Amino acid sequence: SFPTRRSSDLAQWIGPGQEHMAALVKELALTPFPQHCAGTKVLSVGGRRSTYKRDIPSLPLLGLLDLDRTIKKLEAMARTVPLADPGQAPRAREWDAMTVETWKRKSVLTADARALVDVAVQSIFSAEPAEVSLLHCLWVLHAGGGLMKLSTIQGGAQQTRLREGFQTVAERLAEELGGQLRLSAAVRAVVQSDDSVTVHHCRGTVRGQRVILAIPPTLAGRIEYEPALPVARDQLTQRMPMGSVCKCVAVYERPFWRERGLSGEAVCDRGPVRITFDDSPPAGDGEHGALVAFVLADGLRELRELDVGGRRKAVISALVQLFGPQAGEPLDFIEQDWGAERWSRGCYFGLMPPGTLSRYGAALRTPCGRLHFAGTETAERWMGYMDG
Repeated sequence: SFPTRRSSDLAQWIGPGQEHMAALVKELALTPFPQHCAGTKVLSVGGRRSTYKRDIPSLPLLGLLDLDRTIKKLEAMARTVPLADPGQAPRAREWDAMTVETWKRKSVLTADARALVDVAVQSIFSAEPAEVSLLHCLWVLHAGGGLMKLSTIQGGAQQTRLREGFQTVAERLAEELGGQLRLSAAVRAVVQSDDSVTVHHCRGTVRGQRVILAIPPTLAGRIEYEPALPVARDQLTQRMPMGSVCKCVAVYERPFWRERGLSGEAVCDRGPVRITFDDSPPAGDGEHGALVAFVLADGLRELRELDVGGRRKAVISALVQLFGPQAGEPLDFIEQDWGAERWSRGCYFGLMPPGTLSRYGAALRTPCGRLHFAGTETAERWMGYMDG
């Protein structure tokens, strides 16, 4: 039978180069399995539905050439951004003064290629191109091995899933801490003295020599600090909103799309759903099928105007357009909007609009007295991913 899904299990992929997570999976004796990708993929751009087999979607010739040129150009630019200090990139101030949207309008020539650049940015950043600094975009691309690696399955960031679900990694690590892990204890204030730090939370206090804040900058900015944090750090936390993404999983009696030679992958530039993947359990774990659909950025903001039933109807309708009438009859439907979670407020990571990285990026990792900052936003590799 298809296992009960927890919202925490919806972090679901690792890929080549994500050595920290791969080592944890091995150490904890968990069971990885490959993301299903056999078959053709569905592409819907400009209202035209087609299928393709390779990683780059099949477009009319001019659009295809333009897309290939754009990908190569972005990846070449990204390699010039230093991972340890992106503000030292040769064109850092210039690139940080514009959004990806501004660059796209100047540099991408065809409507089809522009549409797919939009989908790529929405998928990686859970934001619109107009919301993200070009410098921040290039930094994240470099940290993840390039646009194609972040966008693909085989050899890419979506290559491997975990039979037990990745929440199991956190649970196993928590077990090793015994009684030291305190849950339901939201931190309200952090007070530093000359020789210690006191953390005030909703169930009491904790005192220590150092504090590591491994939460998104925007959430760290909601804690009260005494003495106040330096201006640069405070300004940074005011400028790093979380992305907007909702994962919707539709569960079916069987993975019917495979019978038609489809992989379950889809890319769409219109409607609420931008990308989908086959989310079925591994072979031997039952015959149920599942599709995971990503609702992103403006698409999610529009969907939030609907009630639960309206959101479900809109997503299933999009799946029907991509995969046919059988997609309209799921056995179950799971929706996870991290923006609605009090202690997440969005996903996958903190974004940097124009002017943020070049001016305040140095404060991202710089300790403030006895306070140290960690979390995926501070990573030099795989920021925004579990490995980061």
